[in-house]
Formats: sequence, structure tokens, C-alpha cells
Amino acid sequence: MKFFKKQFFLVIILLHSISLPPVLAQSKPGLMESNGKIYVVLGVILLIFFGLIIWLWRLDRKLTKIEHHLNNNE
Repeated sequence: MKFFKKQFFLVIILLHSISLPPVLAQSKPGLMESNGKIYVVLGVILLIFFGLIIWLWRLDRKLTKIEHHLNNNE
């Protein structure tokens, strides 16, 4: 069951990454794009996003380890 949860999570990420380029494409460059700061903002958002994914993945591993430890002690 855990395998299917990971696959579902990866499919959601893939679908969001596919839909991202049309959202970023605009006809007129805005203030952030004309100054080149949009890439800094995008980089920070991606860094935070991947940081959260890694943190949640590590938290899931730790909780799984604790659950197995509790189940073995019963």
C-alpha cells in the first residue's frame, strides 16, 4: 500500500510540473521578469518545495521505524 502512495505522490508532482510552463508563459514581461528577479523567486519557491518534500519523506521514515518498534514490543 505504501508503494501506491508514493506512486500517487509522484504522479501529482509530474502533473504539476507539466502544467507549470504554460502558467509561466506570458505575452508581456512584467516587472519581475524584466529585471530578471522572477528566476530568483522561482528558485526560492522550488527550494522550499523540495525542502518540504525531503522533510516529509524523512519524517515518514522515522515514523515507520517507530511504528515497527512499537509493534514488535507488543
